Amino acid sequence: MFSSIIDKSHNQKILKVLFLEDDDKIVSIVEDFLKAYFFKLTVSVNCIDVLEILEKNFFDFIIIDADVSGINLIEQITKIKEIDNELSVVIIAKDINSDLMKKCIQLSVDGYLLKPLEREQFNLIIKKEIAYQNSKYRLESNINYLNQYVDVVDKSTIISKTDIDGKITYVNENFCKITGYSKDELLGITHRILRHKDNPDILYKEMWDTIKTQKKEWHGILKNISKSGKVYYIKSTIKPILDLEGNISEFVAFRDSVNVVLDDKKHLLSKIESNKLSLLILVQIEEFDMLEKFYNIVKVDQVEKTFASNLLAYLPDNYIFEEVYALGDGRYALLCDYYAFEKLKFNINQYLEIFVKNVTESVLEIDGIEYDLNVILSYSCGKYSLYEDAKAGLEEAIEKNKVINYSNDSSIKINREAKKNFEIIKMVKIALDNYKIVSYFQPIINNKTREIEKYESLVRLINEEGEVISPYEFLNISKKGNYYNKITSRVLENSFKMLEFVNTKLSINLSALDIEKEQTRKEIFSLLDEYKEQNNRIVFELLEDENVKDFRSIKLFIKRVKKRGVMIAIDDFGAGYSNFERLLDFEPDILKIDGSLVKNIEKDAFSRNIIETIVTFAKKQKILTIAEYVENETIFNLLNEIGVDYSQGYYFGKPEAFEREK
Repeated sequence: MFSSIIDKSHNQKILKVLFLEDDDKIVSIVEDFLKAYFFKLTVSVNCIDVLEILEKNFFDFIIIDADVSGINLIEQITKIKEIDNELSVVIIAKDINSDLMKKCIQLSVDGYLLKPLEREQFNLIIKKEIAYQNSKYRLESNINYLNQYVDVVDKSTIISKTDIDGKITYVNENFCKITGYSKDELLGITHRILRHKDNPDILYKEMWDTIKTQKKEWHGILKNISKSGKVYYIKSTIKPILDLEGNISEFVAFRDSVNVVLDDKKHLLSKIESNKLSLLILVQIEEFDMLEKFYNIVKVDQVEKTFASNLLAYLPDNYIFEEVYALGDGRYALLCDYYAFEKLKFNINQYLEIFVKNVTESVLEIDGIEYDLNVILSYSCGKYSLYEDAKAGLEEAIEKNKVINYSNDSSIKINREAKKNFEIIKMVKIALDNYKIVSYFQPIINNKTREIEKYESLVRLINEEGEVISPYEFLNISKKGNYYNKITSRVLENSFKMLEFVNTKLSINLSALDIEKEQTRKEIFSLLDEYKEQNNRIVFELLEDENVKDFRSIKLFIKRVKKRGVMIAIDDFGAGYSNFERLLDFEPDILKIDGSLVKNIEKDAFSRNIIETIVTFAKKQKILTIAEYVENETIFNLLNEIGVDYSQGYYFGKPEAFEREK
């Protein structure tokens, strides 16, 4: 059967046969033979139809009866070959003389059948044609796959070919892009045009010995220079191409840029784990967050990628670093075998100082804009906790304004801090569960009458030992543990309940981050509804925060609560993120002057001048002023003289738990 004859890789292909025959009896015999092999048979009775059919359809081979009336066999085969030179031709004839045989051979006729047709003879010819079609199909298939593979490699790799003398005979588009030269400029010359002077001569001697003398592949990293003078690094594989006799016919080189290969921390950690002992360098573009504020995301991405592509060129010696790991947010990692670095006989700090200097003295130019970048570095050596140490060291360097930081064991310090933070979070959770988040109240004095007109509600935590803990020790950590909103909720609850026990106004601290939370806003308005008659005794003291994103929701909140009679105070004014423009947005009723200014008013003329400016501005805007940290009579008298309306501090009273029977 056909399936037992044809190659398995080709058994789905139905061979198509065209038959030129005008004798119905012979057609019947041939058709009977072909059906045994599942061929698709098309019959034509004249030469004109055959040519028209071939013009419009594809066939694997054609069978021609030489005895068809009116046919010139040689002329007919010639015309068929002109239409499809790959078409296999089989001739059926009563007799084939030597002259006809000679002409058929010249026309590459593939087979001959003699009349009367015999099955055995027919089988031999058909098997031959099937074998030919199979080999043809396999060849076409292999060429098709090969072309696709070549296309993928060509698009993803930097490729060049040279003759045995090293003269370039082919370069792809990627080669032209990275070098800056056109194909016309490169063909016929050697790669010497790209050679950087830092590459030692022995490197090229070893390369040529490997590929030309030993006829083996060579692998290595080369430092090159482009047409524009830009330095770049490539990881090269050069292979000699041998003919059937083992002689070198040409060289093919495949290259990858090693400037930026990976951008996944997982790959970095995997590489660290696979090394016996490593040197890890973390590089941070200094003040990267400022770039994000000044430029759009596309431009910042360009800066990151361009810096990454140039990073290795800034190093005094690159050969030990093959990859740059881009970790995001302007941060990169370099990793190498520790002993490989030791062989350079470089002091690591001197090595990194040169790197920092090279970065500082260079300029990144992107689309006509120049960027002067500086970097902060952290490095660690070893195998275990290597990344954690370097990361902790980098954060320490940023915090302490250090340029280069050796950071082995820095993660131990971080772990200690993490353990301490965990204990604080645990303490906060227990306090919340046991209603030990409480409010203390500090009096606020009218400077003219020296009478208490307000109390400020201040949060405190009572730990399991009964100690009173200041918010300084737990509030910021609570933000990281997502307990901050729960603390705010408890403070609001405590403060509003206290309205039943005091007849003064009551100030409650709210951060801008609190107001951004929809759940907190809902809770506030629910309490305002519950204590509707007391709304005019409530003062919300707003604490500004650099992380606030939604000023619109804050302004809307202020407008809504003020309609209910609630007063708005701006806390810590005169320091941090406060500014006069923000006052116009928030339209506060009260300004609380920052305590650091008040504490220094006795000795620091600058602090006094700032307070006077604030008070003058506030009076013009009909805004009341409160001074915090009033510690003694001298400070109070100076504030009174300047015209501050209210005072708050230890001189008049410490924060205390309010006695409800008071």
